[in-house]
Amino acid sequence: MNNQLTVLIIVAAFLSSCKTPVAKSYDFPKPVDTSTREIDYQEKKTYSFPSSQVYFSNQFDGARLNDCTLLEEGLFKVLISPENFPINLSPYYAFKIWSDKDQRIRVKLHYEKAKHRYHPKISKDGENWSLLNQEYFSYSQDSTHAFIELGVSADTLWVAAQELQNSTHLKQWCQEKAKQSDVHLSSIGKSKLGKELWLLDIHNGSIKNKDIVVLLSRQHPPEVTGWLAMRAFVDEILRDNDLANAFRAKYRILAYPLMNPDGVDLGHWRHNAGGIDLNRDWAYYRQPENRQIADDIVQKSKTNKSHVILGLDFHSTYKDVYYTNKEPSKHLKDFEKFWLTGIHHAIDEEINERPSNVGGPVSKNWFLTQFGANGITYEIGDETPRDYIEIKGRTAAIEMMELLIYK
Repeated sequence: MNNQLTVLIIVAAFLSSCKTPVAKSYDFPKPVDTSTREIDYQEKKTYSFPSSQVYFSNQFDGARLNDCTLLEEGLFKVLISPENFPINLSPYYAFKIWSDKDQRIRVKLHYEKAKHRYHPKISKDGENWSLLNQEYFSYSQDSTHAFIELGVSADTLWVAAQELQNSTHLKQWCQEKAKQSDVHLSSIGKSKLGKELWLLDIHNGSIKNKDIVVLLSRQHPPEVTGWLAMRAFVDEILRDNDLANAFRAKYRILAYPLMNPDGVDLGHWRHNAGGIDLNRDWAYYRQPENRQIADDIVQKSKTNKSHVILGLDFHSTYKDVYYTNKEPSKHLKDFEKFWLTGIHHAIDEEINERPSNVGGPVSKNWFLTQFGANGITYEIGDETPRDYIEIKGRTAAIEMMELLIYK
């Protein structure tokens, strides 16, 4: 009997040790209900106005155009509605226009229960973008609608709140990066609507016991400037120079560049296809994107006996800001102070840091509570010049690598 009991205990212990590790739940002081909520899908169609010979379309990934009407000759009203309510009021829009004849038109952007946020960008090919000249743009005193003046022709004109960077663009970028020998591209799962969740696993040599740095982006669909900063950040880590080569030899980088592919392709203001803000789902992982990415990070850490020491989550807001934690981490003492000071001296940036206590279930708090790691929400302004975003992203990577290599 004793022998049988011993065998059972050994078997139970073995089976327990074989369980795949998963991210632990955490009861944050300010909980958020992230149970799936219904969303309103926009009708994908071309809006035709034969008398004006003008056409509007939202038939592409990343579009947002809920309705279009002709108010008077040469003036069209575009309705921009969110995927559901309540929601962070960041009214994103994107559509195509063309005309049977060369003409100038005016477009009224009307926001449902929201105020104007994003200055219009225009493109002739959906790839190369520029700011609409200020003289052709205005908005109402209460900011509930805006007016843009456009020259249209038989050639398609793209209009969007931010440059179009949908799941196809991100996949192409990932595949391009994966041509480098230190980049290992994989899909770690699928979104609610079955889109790939890409991972760039960046390292040189063995991953055993290698400390891990995690990069996240596009939890919120319109936040393209944060993604542009992450792209520059990764590009700098992948450079062929002494610093970057030494960093990839010493550390493992897990980069998840598109956490919310459904929301991005659906043209959402904020949420995923489950109608939830993913950056409030880092407690119980009720949405599939958070569940799979959180588990993937934990599994890679535990399987290789590695420590997650730093998590950077790239976002966008009205101006550049760094959200940090007041509570100390277990691994990198005073990292934020030295890192931000280094960035300040390198590019003469006036640092806007906003430290806070652990409150809600956002990623920066999750990195601290899950791993004892430094968690930082790296916010880039909506209209921060794109060439400066490139400089800032690369500089942030350089300062991080120097701190972690020479610490």
